Amino acid sequence: MDVYRTPDERFADLPGYDFAPQYVDVPAGDGDGATLRVHYLDEGPRDAAPVLLMHGEPSWSYLYRKMIPVLVSAGLRCIAPDLVGFGRSDKPTVRSDYTYQRHVDWMTSVLEQLDLQDVTFVGQDWGGLIGLRLVTAMPDRFARVVAANTFLPTGDAGAGEAFLRWQRFSQDVEDFAVGFIVATGCATELPPEVVAAYDAPFPDDRAKAGARQFPMLVPTSDTDPATEPNRRAWDVLRQWKKPFLTAFSDQDAITRGGDGVFQREVPGCSGQAHTTIEGGGHFLQEDRGEVLAEVVADFVKATS
Repeated sequence: MDVYRTPDERFADLPGYDFAPQYVDVPAGDGDGATLRVHYLDEGPRDAAPVLLMHGEPSWSYLYRKMIPVLVSAGLRCIAPDLVGFGRSDKPTVRSDYTYQRHVDWMTSVLEQLDLQDVTFVGQDWGGLIGLRLVTAMPDRFARVVAANTFLPTGDAGAGEAFLRWQRFSQDVEDFAVGFIVATGCATELPPEVVAAYDAPFPDDRAKAGARQFPMLVPTSDTDPATEPNRRAWDVLRQWKKPFLTAFSDQDAITRGGDGVFQREVPGCSGQAHTTIEGGGHFLQEDRGEVLAEVVADFVKATS
């Protein structure tokens, strides 16, 4: 497995991101004993119950920089990993090295090595697609769930036109400009230095293999390799009685309506203070991060 590692100097002096890097090695999954280095943030009291913050496509843990201080101030511990292929984590350079199952396996190894317990899961975009698989595979580790602009597709219902347009764009565009893509998914205009921070992990096309491949890994038909694993995950969610909160934004065409599906299907959604966060695009952590963090902190307090 050919792997690219973004030079450390690319992450120097990024605005609002002065967190200390942490690393753990996970099995690469190519059968030869190789490992991949996964970066994560670990902020707040080490003996506090952890909040697992998982990003999606094509962002990285920089997306949670506005939320972490609010959650730490509420007495919580924040764990924010960079998915393999993103941020400061290692980046296989061949697109076929990325599969949905491998992403689940890589993050499973992180969770197990850190031995996280009593976890509050917060997932957006692919953070939810991967993280909800962790939740349903290891339910005893998780105390509650916050789904924010995410879903868990099986391919049985096809895919919405907004997602299909994004999928086509992601494969056809010549310059996969990560910062620009994040900026167009926000409801507010991003300063140039923030756009540059989203670009920082991806100096050239070799580093973007994972970002390019992610849209093609979303199950859009019932013959997809992830269809059966995701169906099994839904079987667990339909029996999930621990607190489950939806906190979607009001301006995301990709996941619009997904909160209603969770509320109908997941028993743990009953009686929770579900919210629609105004003024947020797809990347609501960027647009309304502090607001989402307060929602999470209040949810933890109310359900502890």
